[in-house]
Amino acid sequence: MGTRWSALFFAVPGFDTGPVQAALQQATDEVDAQMSTWNPDSDLMRLNRAPVNTPVVVPDELAQVLALGVAIGRASGGAFDIGMGDAVQAWGFGPEAVNEEGIRRALSAPRRPAHETLELAGSRVRKREAITLDLNGIAKGYGVDRLAQTLRSFGITAGLVGIDGEMRALGLRPGGEAWTIAVEAPDPDCRAPNSILRLQDGAVATSGDYRHGVTVQGRRLSHTMDPLRGAPLLSSPASVTVLAPTCAEADAWATAFMVTGSEAGLALAARQGLSVLFLIRDGRGGLLSKGCGLFQVEDRSRRTAQSI
Repeated sequence: MGTRWSALFFAVPGFDTGPVQAALQQATDEVDAQMSTWNPDSDLMRLNRAPVNTPVVVPDELAQVLALGVAIGRASGGAFDIGMGDAVQAWGFGPEAVNEEGIRRALSAPRRPAHETLELAGSRVRKREAITLDLNGIAKGYGVDRLAQTLRSFGITAGLVGIDGEMRALGLRPGGEAWTIAVEAPDPDCRAPNSILRLQDGAVATSGDYRHGVTVQGRRLSHTMDPLRGAPLLSSPASVTVLAPTCAEADAWATAFMVTGSEAGLALAARQGLSVLFLIRDGRGGLLSKGCGLFQVEDRSRRTAQSI
């Protein structure tokens, strides 16, 4: 999926890490083979090429991610939509370059969200209307969950795994400390922490406007798509960080909250029982923090790291 994975874990002295590394690589290879838009032969791309109203049998793992994506799409009122593949590709956020004709088509295409368009029955998927699926907002998180499952299959109970900054923690470090993870400051010019969280047996994902973007008429637009327009969001939080039981859920909800913005997003997060941190530019070079759940903070300029 155009990125890399990492795994840090503790085991007894003399433990052979070779089989673990091979199994971790196999797990990510399977996710990539099923869900990547960067791989034209993936099962997802095969589904995208299938004619409308034609049932397609997909691997169980892909079916699970599609079902979760549809469920979060419905729960978010369409803010998270796995049916934005045409826009993502046209604007150059996939393996292809920016395509101006594709952008015009994406902007003018009538849109119904994937949760209204896909029919899922176990491993059988049917597109009731023309739609191009893209799982980049959830598949990396799912890949992190697969890494965690792989460590557990070797009896490893203390670890931290990640793909492109989406992280999941297993247990505690051997000394009894939680895993320390930085929430990155939303600055495209440097990598520095905005705040620090300590994570145990949970997942965290961040979506933001500062790492991947495109410049149009002198204005930088983020890679997060507006499902209503088929184009990058015109305004959004600087970043959204979500804590959830699984990384797939955290990944998808972080994207959804970029679309909803902080006010509607905080209300939605409270209804969903999620812990969410919004970082919002105040127009004067500072940041405002808004959060709920374990991230509940007062609105104020964020200039120092905070322990959560």
